[in-house]
This record gives sequence, structure tokens and C-alpha cells, in this order.
Amino acid sequence: MCEFNVILNGKTIFKDVTYAKTDEKGNVTVKNVLGETKQFPNCKITEVDVNSARLILMSTKV
Repeated sequence: MCEFNVILNGKTIFKDVTYAKTDEKGNVTVKNVLGETKQFPNCKITEVDVNSARLILMSTKV
């Protein structure tokens, strides 16, 4: 299984992510292998790189 590191503003902010979802309100919710969930408001997924195991987020708030 592939686990991703979540990166926002060039910093790794959450590790071992196996699930990610965006909602209609502009939030990204991720879950790691331990079942821990974290929500990132006003963000969107801009890149998923399987080879580097990176999931890149970008803030949508100006």
C-alpha cells in the first residue's frame, strides 16, 4: 500500500496518509494508517506523486 506525506507551504504536515477527500466547502480531509483524521480548511489537492509518496495541498484562501 502507498502512504503519502501531506505537504502544505513546503512543509510536511501529516504522514502515512492512505485516504484523502475534498468536499464542496473547499476542505481536504485525510486519514492515516492509524485511523487518525485531519481536516485542512480552505485547501485543495494540487499534486499527487506516487513515486515520491507526496500529496501536495495549496491554500485557496487569499
